[in-house]
Amino acid sequence: MITCYVHYEINPDKIEEFEHYARLWIPLIEKFGGQHHGYFLPHESPNDLALCLFSFPSLAVYEQYRTDSMADEGCQQAYAYARETQCIQRYDRHFLRPILK
Repeated sequence: MITCYVHYEINPDKIEEFEHYARLWIPLIEKFGGQHHGYFLPHESPNDLALCLFSFPSLAVYEQYRTDSMADEGCQQAYAYARETQCIQRYDRHFLRPILK
């Protein structure tokens, strides 16, 4: 299993837009065989910080999702929404290996 940790720098004036974007992606990740662990928005933290965690059975399955998502209408709509609203200023992806027991 591989877990993708995404660190977002978001526009603090567009948190509602980012939340909408996040809600678009949760079922999309699951559609491609991933398990979404949720998005985490600012609370008692910097107002431009958001996080996301999702897992795939392997890095190969994740790479297939990345390829397939480029042709998926729902994914393209989510990407377009983020561009149009400019709710994301930048993001970094990290891949982690969980220890479960």
